[in-house]
Amino acid sequence: MELVLVFLSAAIVNNFVLAYFLGICPFIGVSGKLSSAFSMGLASTFVMVIAATVTWLIYHMILVPFNLEFLQYVSFILVIASLVQFVEMFIKKVSQPLYRALGIFLPLITTNCAILGLALFSVLREYGFLESIFFGLGAGAGFILALVLIAGIREELDLAEVPAQFKGVPITLIAAGILAMAFMGFSGLISN
Repeated sequence: MELVLVFLSAAIVNNFVLAYFLGICPFIGVSGKLSSAFSMGLASTFVMVIAATVTWLIYHMILVPFNLEFLQYVSFILVIASLVQFVEMFIKKVSQPLYRALGIFLPLITTNCAILGLALFSVLREYGFLESIFFGLGAGAGFILALVLIAGIREELDLAEVPAQFKGVPITLIAAGILAMAFMGFSGLISN
């Protein structure tokens, strides 16, 4: 049950994008179309789960035993950058249209602060190995949820009569703010 709570906490209650405002760049940049938003969410989720696993192992098997905790930022960033390169090569090989649709945002997963935040939160909250994996899955699911919600809203807004002053980025930011306020209703349901 504790693993389910970790998952739900990361996905809904403490959503990285809508509660912590981490990962805003792809949230705004890739959310124009539902298909690209979902694909970006899947790629980010894959990186989050693998990053949660590998960073936990590095931290607990190498950094802590050798008193090298001060290297956690550097080691976590190296792991994330390596994973993103792997994902980028895989997507380029498997799906050229998806690779082109994601464009510059695919390499930007490396600098996505949500993924680094995931690794750091996992250490800060002292999660065990399985908890870290479920935390990564939950954070990824929450990231997909946020991207898909805003992409759906943006696709509907393209068809709506929006005043000229609000077209484009302004209405997107207003919608994102309202979405974040809606998710604030979940705050406090699950601690962590």
